[in-house]
Amino acid sequence: MTTRPWKQYICLACGLIYDEEKGDPDGGLPPGTRFEDIPEDWECPLCGVGKADFEPYEPPPHSVVETPATAHHQNDEEPVVIVGAGIAGWSVAQALRGLDPALPIALVTACDGHRYHKPELSVALSRDAGPEDLVQQTGTDAARRLGVRLLSQTYAVGLSTDSRQLRTTRGTLRYRALILAHGAHPLLPPALPPELCWRVNHLDGFRGLRRALADGPRRVAVVGAGMIGCELAEDLSASGHRVTLIDRQSTPLEALLPEPARQRLRRHLEALGVTFLGTTEITAINAMGQSKHITTNRHGLIEVDQVVVATGLVTNGRLARQAGLAFENGIVVNPRTLATSADHVYALGDCISLSGTPCRFIEPIAHQARGIAHAITGSSGGDYQHRDPVIRLKTRRLPIVLRGCGDVALPWRTLVDEPDYLHLEQRRGDQVIASLSVGHR
Repeated sequence: MTTRPWKQYICLACGLIYDEEKGDPDGGLPPGTRFEDIPEDWECPLCGVGKADFEPYEPPPHSVVETPATAHHQNDEEPVVIVGAGIAGWSVAQALRGLDPALPIALVTACDGHRYHKPELSVALSRDAGPEDLVQQTGTDAARRLGVRLLSQTYAVGLSTDSRQLRTTRGTLRYRALILAHGAHPLLPPALPPELCWRVNHLDGFRGLRRALADGPRRVAVVGAGMIGCELAEDLSASGHRVTLIDRQSTPLEALLPEPARQRLRRHLEALGVTFLGTTEITAINAMGQSKHITTNRHGLIEVDQVVVATGLVTNGRLARQAGLAFENGIVVNPRTLATSADHVYALGDCISLSGTPCRFIEPIAHQARGIAHAITGSSGGDYQHRDPVIRLKTRRLPIVLRGCGDVALPWRTLVDEPDYLHLEQRRGDQVIASLSVGHR
């Protein structure tokens, strides 16, 4: 009897891949569970969406070792150069390779270039997942599979758009097209010394925090009650740590959610044991032996073992500004082609801004990558069309899904208000412009 091959399915919300062969043991699906046999109430283990938000995924072949692109590099033909090996960088490399098997591609990154799913960093501790568990593919293997020249541990230090040259710590690269995908880095207020604060924005930061918490329950302060801060607070609490969540605003996610949803989130976190300190400013953090002493404006001195900062992201504009690229809260790009203000230079992911607004969501990246790939290769039908992404908070015990950006001037209408579930919508006339669900139905 012929056994059907195992299939994979990708979550359209967060990019997690469900592999039938591996299943989801933590979610009650043993290895070998076919997708059609998954119960309808099963949820994505990363972001909490349902089975309906998955679609079939065909992984790229893993057989590329020596490709026409490799031969092009040996002949010193100018490649398409990508700066950054996060989700955005590898996504555009894969999109380019899909359209042109012979295109020379070089990828420059300051890290090892390993492929991993960054959104998992804020929910991995409670799953007891280590850095090695999060890596989907090493940078070397990804580069070999896609026929990409990988320059790892390499920094981009200068850019001349007139001569199409990128200066790096390994020398100068000439490019036919340049793609900036270097992301954004954590915004650290002046009162927070970087040497005393963990930032879980990359694999190395996660590795360090996990090591610091390895000896048992600790007192952990999470600074910033935005999306990442709330996810980390739940994850750390579920891992057995005593968590204090500190924010300048009076409630979590003050700028994003209406009042009823914010209060539910606060009560949820407090029920898990999280202490929430709102309208609180940190004026100083000092190391005292093995502890950190946090000085605040309202609560005096708070003593903790570790401090994790989740106060937002900012794009490093040094390279873009030095090259004269238009910059406004990120690299300014054409909303259709993702082209920057310089010829033959594109950008995508966390480092860009559209109409002055940063675009820091995972969901649009694959579409942006395809748009750039079509623009560079001259293929038709590949323009990027920006849509407000669905925002999903990965607080697994209280999932929150916001569809549409809404309008602060319009009221929210309550459709369902139950102990475990809240559903709101916002209308402009007869049109629903935003909807919000909180909890499990």
